[in-house]
Amino acid sequence: MADSRFSRGGWSPVAAVGARWYFTPLRIGERSAALDIIELMKAVLYGIVEGITEWLPISSTGHMLLLSQFVTLEVSRDFWDMFLVVIQLGAILAVCVLFFGTLNPFSAKKDPDERRATWLLWAKVVVACLPAAVVGIPLDDWMEEHLGSPFVIAAALIVYGIAFILIENARARRAGQTQDVATARPRHMAQTPAAVQGTDADASARITTLEELSWPVAIGIGIFQVLSMVPGTSRSGSTIIGGLLLGCSRAVAAEFTFFLAIPVMFGASALRLVKFFLKGNMFAPAEWQALGVGSVVAFVVSLLSIRFLMGFVRRHDFKPFGWYRIALGVAVIAYFAVLA
Repeated sequence: MADSRFSRGGWSPVAAVGARWYFTPLRIGERSAALDIIELMKAVLYGIVEGITEWLPISSTGHMLLLSQFVTLEVSRDFWDMFLVVIQLGAILAVCVLFFGTLNPFSAKKDPDERRATWLLWAKVVVACLPAAVVGIPLDDWMEEHLGSPFVIAAALIVYGIAFILIENARARRAGQTQDVATARPRHMAQTPAAVQGTDADASARITTLEELSWPVAIGIGIFQVLSMVPGTSRSGSTIIGGLLLGCSRAVAAEFTFFLAIPVMFGASALRLVKFFLKGNMFAPAEWQALGVGSVVAFVVSLLSIRFLMGFVRRHDFKPFGWYRIALGVAVIAYFAVLA
């Protein structure tokens, strides 16, 4: 029988906990023996959303929680909390496949120097993940309990959307100034930020390859990753912003973000699974199927999303994602303000 706090027909934006707003599942019914076609399609939809939003800097958690307002899986609450995180394993496997050559230190195609460089890259990835582990593990439950508000998600979407636009404008100005100095153009012929588009703004980047990524910069990006604990921030969004601010090109910032996701997502998934089983839970057959279908779809869609993003950032800046985040944040505020 469903929890008495839950009403029928979807997800409520409000749980009766003081004056705070939280996402709480409503449609938690009895576990079925098998996943019917409707629940299968729901799992597919969640996999698609995860695969797209995990890698684009627009917040996967925010989108998954917003989707749950309209599409609900018939699963237990404990399984749902775990599902939101563990479905990311499908997405992270796409990184392992697409960048296997870069990340494989045992490749016979690499000479000793290249293997050492690969091990060094892994070392930087692991060290960069330490800030998120140190802060995230002890605060995981607190953050989940206190920052699940749709207004927190909306605020994070808007703030980081503005940040992307401001950062890209600043990079465009620097690139224009650098080009003007190099060519000694008269002031009236100087380029405006709007004239510096796509990869031109990366001309001012100090770090244009992964080999140039220093330890301080890697650790700095890892510190920015801590910000992604706030729902709506976006793990990829916070680390890409960190990379851009610390002098990386868009491609380097995006690639290092992908690599950081490997230990972070495996660690977060393991933590959620441990919590799930420590509560005495076991997977019902339908829950196994929902998690499996969602993860497989997330893997396939992630392959396409990552390829799209890497191609996009070589020709364009991140401002379209910034504008999208702002628009979505405003829509979220409007939607829940009406419900209030």
